Order: sequence, then C-alpha cells, then structure tokens
Amino acid sequence: MTESENATLPLESSWDAEVAALLERLSTAQSGLLSLLASKRALIMQKDHQALELLAPEEAALSAELAACHQQREGLLARAAREGLPGKTLTDACENLPNKAGKALSKPLAEARQRSELIRHECLAQWVIVQRTVLHLSQMLEIVATGGRTKPTYDNGASQSKTAMRASSGSLMDKAV
Repeated sequence: MTESENATLPLESSWDAEVAALLERLSTAQSGLLSLLASKRALIMQKDHQALELLAPEEAALSAELAACHQQREGLLARAAREGLPGKTLTDACENLPNKAGKALSKPLAEARQRSELIRHECLAQWVIVQRTVLHLSQMLEIVATGGRTKPTYDNGASQSKTAMRASSGSLMDKAV
C-alpha cells in the first residue's frame, strides 16, 4: 500500500461513518418536519389557531436540529476539502471516494434530497395559503372600511367636499371626527 493510499484510509472510513450518521440524523429531523407540516396543514384547513400555536415549540426544535445538521454538513465538507476530497456537496464528495462505501451512501443522499424537496413544496404551499388568507382578510377590511363602495378609503380631498367626505367615510372611523 502506498503512502497516499494509507493517508486516505482513515478519511474514508471516518468519512463514511460520519456521513452515514449525519444522514440518519437528517432523516429523523426531516421526517419529523414532514409530519409536523402535515399536522400544520390539517390545522390550517380546520382554522384551529390555538392548536397551531402549540406546534411552535416543536417547529423551533426541528428548525434548530436542521440547522445543526447543516452546520455538521459544512464541517464535513470543509474537512474533506482540507484532506483532498473535492466536492461542493456531500454527494460530490462521496462520489470521489475511491472505495464502494461512497457509492453505498448515494441512496440515503438521494432520499434526503427527495425529502428536502417535499419539505420545500409543503412549505411553499402553506405560505401561499397563508398569503391568500391575508389578502382575503385585507380585502374584507377594505370592504368594511369603505362601506362596500369602490371609491378609495383615503383621498386628498381635491375631488370631494367635506360633506361628501363625511358621508363616504369608512364605518370603522368615528363619524364625529
């Protein structure tokens, strides 16, 4: 065995084990987040705001765990770069391993990537739902504020007299003012 092969063996065995441990940790966190997002979706549909609030601590814990996984990933990539294993992603670095263990990690890496896409999709869908709800509520407030009229709620007064402005003021405002 040459000196360069001998120097990479500890990296390979250690690298494989550390990446596998990270992927297991990441899988647990991602699965937990997918489960939480499914619960959140159901609660949004049920309009159960109190139960949604109760999910916040679990969501924060999962977020912290995912951040820790990201930090661990960055540390592994930095270590791999220092030790001569090129790659901008764990997949790239594992593909550059000379042994078969790197290839064995390709399936768990692909599964983690797929769960990540599912999480992004679910988060985007929930964001859209919440944004549409906020838009709907703002439109409802506009209807209440204008009394259902199509004229703007606030005007500089150039086109209306003070009497006409009082008559068209919103129902949320004190008419005595």
